[in-house]
Amino acid sequence: MLVVVGGHTRNIGKTTLSTQVISAFPGMQWTAMKITQYGHGICSANGEACDCATADHTVAISEERKRDSGTDTSRMLVAGAAKVLWVRTQQGELAAGSLSEAMPRLRKEITAAENVLVESNSILRFLRPDLYLAVLDPTVADFKPSALRYLDRADALFVPNGIDLSEAAWQDIAPSVYRAKLVFELREDGLSPDADAWLTSRCMPRMPSVA
Repeated sequence: MLVVVGGHTRNIGKTTLSTQVISAFPGMQWTAMKITQYGHGICSANGEACDCATADHTVAISEERKRDSGTDTSRMLVAGAAKVLWVRTQQGELAAGSLSEAMPRLRKEITAAENVLVESNSILRFLRPDLYLAVLDPTVADFKPSALRYLDRADALFVPNGIDLSEAAWQDIAPSVYRAKLVFELREDGLSPDADAWLTSRCMPRMPSVA
């Protein structure tokens, strides 16, 4: 199974949802991937100065092995992923080209894995997942073009703190784009019971109980 977790902007809970899915279904033996864009020494993951840009300014892929770094990829490892990859691509319009360069390696990893979870919107340009989960925070006005482009493909929306989507601050986005979607609350303490049940119904097996 291939699951993609996306969101309309940064710092709205994409990694929180990713880690919750991973930890809720450990029997899936997840290979997790986080795709980050970089540019001009500023990381688009948090808007702060960073060193995640690659030496040749195209693309880089590395495997996360540390469980105590506190990074998003480390959190995926702690959540129970069997393998975690961090993919760095160029920012803006160049991202599609550099991600395209990375796709042969990523397709190999996907083929070899039992199940895959990718945190990214841009990967949807190249892959059609079994499930696409989108995190939307109605209180944050910024909406990435890549998120809007694929929003109609979302199987379910996850909204932090149970905020009503009718309170959305997105002036240029028609409510009809998201109004008919299945919506779950994104909680800090794990998947909500209804989200857990729905994901289980979508062929995510549980670990057998230990007597």
